[in-house]
Amino acid sequence: MFNKILIANRGEIACRVAATARKLGIRTVAVYSDADAHSKHVAACDEAFRLGSASARESYLKGALILDIANRCGAQAIHPGYGFLSENDEFAESCEKAGIAFIGPPASAIRAMGLKSASKQLMEAAKVPLVPGYHGADQTPALLQAEADRIGYPVLIKASAGGGGKGMRIVEQSGDFAAALASCKREAINAFGDDAVLIEKYLQRPRHIEIQVFADTHGNCVYLFERDCSVQRRHQKVLEEAPAPGMTEARRSAMGEAAVAAAKAVNYVGAGTVEFIANQDGSFYFMEMNTRLQVEHPVTEMVTGHDLVEWQLRVAAGERLPALQHELTLTGHAIEARLYAENPDTGFLPSIGTLARFALPQAASFNRDSLVRVDSGVREGDEISAHYDPMIAKLIVWGEDRATALRRLDAALSETQIVGLACNVEFLRRVVACEPFASGAVDTGLIERNREVLFPAPRAVSAAMLAALCLEQLAEEVRQMGVSNGNARRSPFDAVLDAHGNSSGWWPNLPSVRTLNFTRGEEPFAVRLRFTRAALVIECDSTTPSLQATVVGRARAGRVDALVGEQHVVAQVVRAAQHKRVLFLNGWRDEFTYVDLLDVKADAAAHGGGLASPMPGRILSLIAELGAAVAKGAPLLVMEAMKMEHTINAPAAGKVISFRYAVGDQVAEGAELVEFAPEAA
Repeated sequence: MFNKILIANRGEIACRVAATARKLGIRTVAVYSDADAHSKHVAACDEAFRLGSASARESYLKGALILDIANRCGAQAIHPGYGFLSENDEFAESCEKAGIAFIGPPASAIRAMGLKSASKQLMEAAKVPLVPGYHGADQTPALLQAEADRIGYPVLIKASAGGGGKGMRIVEQSGDFAAALASCKREAINAFGDDAVLIEKYLQRPRHIEIQVFADTHGNCVYLFERDCSVQRRHQKVLEEAPAPGMTEARRSAMGEAAVAAAKAVNYVGAGTVEFIANQDGSFYFMEMNTRLQVEHPVTEMVTGHDLVEWQLRVAAGERLPALQHELTLTGHAIEARLYAENPDTGFLPSIGTLARFALPQAASFNRDSLVRVDSGVREGDEISAHYDPMIAKLIVWGEDRATALRRLDAALSETQIVGLACNVEFLRRVVACEPFASGAVDTGLIERNREVLFPAPRAVSAAMLAALCLEQLAEEVRQMGVSNGNARRSPFDAVLDAHGNSSGWWPNLPSVRTLNFTRGEEPFAVRLRFTRAALVIECDSTTPSLQATVVGRARAGRVDALVGEQHVVAQVVRAAQHKRVLFLNGWRDEFTYVDLLDVKADAAAHGGGLASPMPGRILSLIAELGAAVAKGAPLLVMEAMKMEHTINAPAAGKVISFRYAVGDQVAEGAELVEFAPEAA
């Protein structure tokens, strides 16, 4: 076994590998970019070395520098994690030549499976089922169009060197093919340096089922059952589970044997995942093989009881597989939810910012009997930047059956509190609760088909919400008074609550009254507060119907514990920038703004006439012609953010007066991109 390994990655996977290495008594070496100098994965390792600036190209993709560091620090092996250099055959080959073990498959296997077209031909020879399509070398647009027409629509255009949902387009009709092909090729060349594509029949209501395989250098190869990854947005996974709902033993065996045949066809060694697209009737087709550990590997660990990173280390050190096929068993049910810094309500656009609050349920690392396992590479106070993947953490639960696992996942998500950026926690709760997912009727179109349930109108504002906001505001005023006055005795006329939550403001003949103003989005809420000797009475006519409640309670450090009418309320109010208040109540999250009527600063964003960038990124192309009329929804420009293309569309019929940036320019979130004149103007 190795004494020291270098982890050529960052974030949660670097922390994950370091945890298993520590368990085995192996010293670890971290590498980091300038953006990650004080990150969690650096602290998790025994040594750390700087790579370069924040850009992945100038840091985590510098294979020669990483190899040099490994040689200098005496690392015997390199674990590439996933992403970055994990499926780079040239890097794997360089490790081999340098006498450093690459904790992954041989370069020849990565090369064979790296190009989707070539891998399809290999799988056809190995008698692994393939979906109808075109995987040829001729990339002439006219030929690709003809092949798509021959296959029949809808078709899927997919980057041959791609992965992670990048470089993929679904085309519903022949007339849309050319534009989709051009966009797909642009995204592919930017993400992978290769714009070759393949075309496949797009199956209706398919399932995405993958098989975890493992092979050693002694000729042993096994499959560790399946994972269902059907719930996706933008072709990227959201929830993964094992076993797959409705999987029969016969189908599991057939898919497992096909996956092993695929691995043996390329003399595979180490951890790999063979991905299949499956029809509802039980038929399945090979999609691709990921020659690395997958993001969703924890669900396999939870149902098999095996540490897959430990398996990787042992196989790379030349040992035999820790278990053979007949020794592997599947116990219970596991589900993983990916917590992303993104806004589901704006098409899942990524979000950046600092984790002002990052509270997760209490977790254990590998104990499947615990309520939840958390894999994360960030801490409260860390920044989620535009340089890397927007995943914040993974919540993994295990249960004796699927229903138990679902309940545990919902409970874990309800305890999760993230403030400082947009996140998908509430969206995940809605997916888990929606009837198709809860019943196991999953497929890759589940999110789109259930948009009304998954993207509902905002919850009605309740008396409990307003009471929590008011109590927190009053408690903060008390605290600020104590700080500014040196804890001096206050006037009896102050309309606030004391440190014990009791009403202290009074007038000689009438109760004291004041109003606190909040907004949620564009909706205002003026809350009248009447202070009596026994309680606080809140009234709000801004809601339908009007709200009134008697409140007795207290707030301390943002935590509210109160009786609102006859309802016991426990809530957390977190203060964010610019008077923002993030309220966590009954497992749900709501954002409000406190309106300070004495704050008369002008709203810098109040001017109109422009379209702002929804995220930081780079301008790829300018589509609209200056001065030409465009229809509502027409594409104006295309930008790239976090390796994905995003189209900015016209908000109404009108015309573009000017573009504020040129192709290739970097833009910040909120930057005005287009001067746009609506038709009515």
